Amino acid sequence: MLFSSVKEKFIFYNIPIFLFSLIPFFLITGPLFSDLAISIISILFLIYCFKKKNYFFFKNKYFYIFLIFWGYLVLNSLFNNFNFDSLKISLFYFRYGVFVIAMVAFLNYGNEFLKYFFYCIFICFIVLILDGFYEYLNGENILGWKNEESSRVASFFGEEKILGSYLSRLWPIFFGLSLFILKERNTKFFLLIIVFVMSEALIFLSGDRTAFFNINLSAFFVILFSQKLFKLRLITWSLSILLLIVISLINPVAKERVFNQTLKQMNIIDSTGNKKKEDKIYIFSKEHTHHYITAYKMYLDNKILGVGVKNFRKFCNIEQYRVSNLSCASHPHNTYIQILSETGIIGFIFLLIVFSYFCFYVAKHLILKIKGKYYFTDFEICILSGIAIYLWPLIPTGNIFSNWLNIIMLLNLPFIIWSRRLINKEN
Repeated sequence: MLFSSVKEKFIFYNIPIFLFSLIPFFLITGPLFSDLAISIISILFLIYCFKKKNYFFFKNKYFYIFLIFWGYLVLNSLFNNFNFDSLKISLFYFRYGVFVIAMVAFLNYGNEFLKYFFYCIFICFIVLILDGFYEYLNGENILGWKNEESSRVASFFGEEKILGSYLSRLWPIFFGLSLFILKERNTKFFLLIIVFVMSEALIFLSGDRTAFFNINLSAFFVILFSQKLFKLRLITWSLSILLLIVISLINPVAKERVFNQTLKQMNIIDSTGNKKKEDKIYIFSKEHTHHYITAYKMYLDNKILGVGVKNFRKFCNIEQYRVSNLSCASHPHNTYIQILSETGIIGFIFLLIVFSYFCFYVAKHLILKIKGKYYFTDFEICILSGIAIYLWPLIPTGNIFSNWLNIIMLLNLPFIIWSRRLINKEN
């Protein structure tokens, strides 16, 4: 990137970097400010490219595939069970692709700003840990927000109950950047170890079962595929489990929600904790099972295009799709099922391409590791463990078209693309 003046650099580089660094804070407040931040970053980057007549950044196969997917979403929204919400989501989905390209360009220009982003995450984690444990012990957070659900800790997220989701999804980036920023094992590094352990424990106390699964999936991924992080990640993981055992012995409420309640909702055990022998077993819960069946029925009637982006909520009460009073929700709570039911086979192919691409290179890395070689760096393995969270198919998920979820997911992509390019240049 070239800047002709200090003012130009301030507008097209410093402002986007400042907004990017604050995204961890914005995500705590909800989707509004974080969405506004990536929108401004995308707009400023587009203005810069048009002004300089420099379109080099967009000339890559990943962006072309994204453009095709974006175009499909727009056409699907226009001509397939049209509704304004669907069209709005599809049209502005374009900003996500531009945001990723912009951040890769900024990282290529200079990665010094990564330390600001890292310390913003660091501060957010410390504040949430302190507030979360305060709420766990006192029934309300430091702002006096009372927790009416004793089995869950929400901190500043309040009724949203996404504390666990926030921590588990930013954890891989946080862990990866800590290796990049703090290369020496000094006092800050050991403070980070404490933060890592406490944040994993807080994910458990949040009562978010998906988040608890995600953080363990990420840990397993790093332990299995990394080159030098095996001992470090195993230590943090083991210490977290040990802390959870102690917490569960003192106060078993969180354990009962994460484990016992899950087994009850799946109809594996009854209310007394005894194993059931004859009753039907549900996928995660009766509600989830009926969402999935309803979505699958929609797919069977709309195999090519689906029922349209964000249209599950409109069709779930139609008699031919409805299973029970539990059929309806804003989305079917599984990314793969949602893409299949709302965008059909065509939309699902894009997701399948991403999943296959991910599996291919992870398998390539594992084969090379067996031979004593490595395809990905340890930093990249941490980022990929975060991407694995989103691509894992067998878990309840949020709405794939949710702004908040998309933003926190996209944060992984600039890092992996930038790092890969650096490695390719060196080779």
